[in-house]
Amino acid sequence: MSPRAGHAGHPPRTLAFVESPVQLLNVLEWAHQQGLRGTDPDPLPGTDPLPSVPAQVRRTVAGDDPSPAGAELTVVVLAPTDPMTRGQLRRMADLARDEGYRVRWQEARGGPAAPFQTIGGLAGALRRADRIVMGDPFSRYVQLLLTITRAHDLVVVDDGTATMEFVAQLARGERLVRWHRKGGRPGARDLLFAPVSSSARRRLTPNARRRVEVFSSMPVTETPEGVRVTANDFSWTRARFGPPRITKGADMVGTSLVETGVVDGDRYLDAVRNLAKAHGATRYFAHRRESTDKLHRLAAETGLEIVRPDLPLELIARRGPIGRTILSFPSTVVHTLPLALTGTGVRVAVCDIDPTWLTEKASPRAQGFLSGVTGTARDIHRLTTMTSPA
Repeated sequence: MSPRAGHAGHPPRTLAFVESPVQLLNVLEWAHQQGLRGTDPDPLPGTDPLPSVPAQVRRTVAGDDPSPAGAELTVVVLAPTDPMTRGQLRRMADLARDEGYRVRWQEARGGPAAPFQTIGGLAGALRRADRIVMGDPFSRYVQLLLTITRAHDLVVVDDGTATMEFVAQLARGERLVRWHRKGGRPGARDLLFAPVSSSARRRLTPNARRRVEVFSSMPVTETPEGVRVTANDFSWTRARFGPPRITKGADMVGTSLVETGVVDGDRYLDAVRNLAKAHGATRYFAHRRESTDKLHRLAAETGLEIVRPDLPLELIARRGPIGRTILSFPSTVVHTLPLALTGTGVRVAVCDIDPTWLTEKASPRAQGFLSGVTGTARDIHRLTTMTSPA
């Protein structure tokens, strides 16, 4: 989707909403592919200056025009409460400001009045925006904000594997529900919010007056009529970081499947221990949502060095050092890391989730969805599939 003229010949006013570091990374990837340039690197209001990012991030790539030009982009961070997510978001906000984009940090969950203050404070910008970019169409916050905007261009950037489910649900005309939510009748909050969710789904359906784009590195098998799907190849990440130094060993990528109630904690620990032993893994890159207690237990029982990344793993791996083999369970990274590490010789290997690892709380759709994540990545990136040793 090419940048569209705004009012009176001005570039389109683009407003992006993010709630996670990966969403913000993919907004930067989308802006880079669009050729958007920053024009006003405002600091985050009410926050301390952040530590500077590595010098290589600020370098100018040969052939790039360093002068700011093109359409304006304002990134609104709807800040979560989780400390690890907030820390990564602050670092990503630092990178966004280094690119010259405006960043507005909203304490969207800072007390009972925060949602009303956030929505009230954003209403004017939402009505003026020509284009809305969002990282999580399942977010009730984002769905509520969509009821206010008059923008004719809507863009959904990757939020990991959830993007696959969003596109499929939109194509089938289903209500928007995250894949790991257990099936059954909706709860009271779901019923109360149903009109807003239905309105958001209608707004995310293209028509003669509204264009919808999905910007994704994930495989999209069911494309809704009229929705444009654009491939995210992580060109911004590759241009700004690396190439990394490659070590001889293996690294392992953690997952929050235990925390979301999909996988049993003991089974997961056994799988990590066996995989680390079989493949000589020495480091475990924790997912930002993994609990401290679980990570302490992993360190004690597997001997792995637990690493809490301060940036999304795609950037950490691209900066290096990184193992020659990266071991992962079904997750977004089995699709994104091969793209971010193109040409480096790093091998990404995925371990399937055994059905016996699933908890009673897991959604009936969980096994099929996780198998699809692995299967489609294997087809695209020729990943090696492993079975955890008994």
